[in-house]
Amino acid sequence: MSPKAFSIVYWTTTVLIFLFEGLMPAFTSHTPIAVEGTRHLGYPDYFRVMLTVFKVIGALVLILPVIKGRFKEWAYAGFGITMISATVSHWAVDGLSGQTIFPMVFFGILVLSYICYHKLNSSVTT
Repeated sequence: MSPKAFSIVYWTTTVLIFLFEGLMPAFTSHTPIAVEGTRHLGYPDYFRVMLTVFKVIGALVLILPVIKGRFKEWAYAGFGITMISATVSHWAVDGLSGQTIFPMVFFGILVLSYICYHKLNSSVTT
């Protein structure tokens, strides 16, 4: 693939992550559905608030081009852990369902963004 194609895939996947893992939680984490969803999984309410703050920060780190290097690496790692943990939590409580699989779909999008991020950075430095 050309650097332009990697750039398109990178920005498309990164914007999706930003929208679904950063912007959406920022606006919906206080809704009754979100509160009940966190409670249903057995987590305390402060965990929902803390997770929302970290998701918004991580999404900003991924989407802002001025932030580079280890900050982005930590954001990718944090989102990866979050998505794997969400899958395990839903599976443990509700069994295999759409809510169990959905975080893994986003994990795949995250991995694609990560691969393209590194491919773009390696083509810039070489």
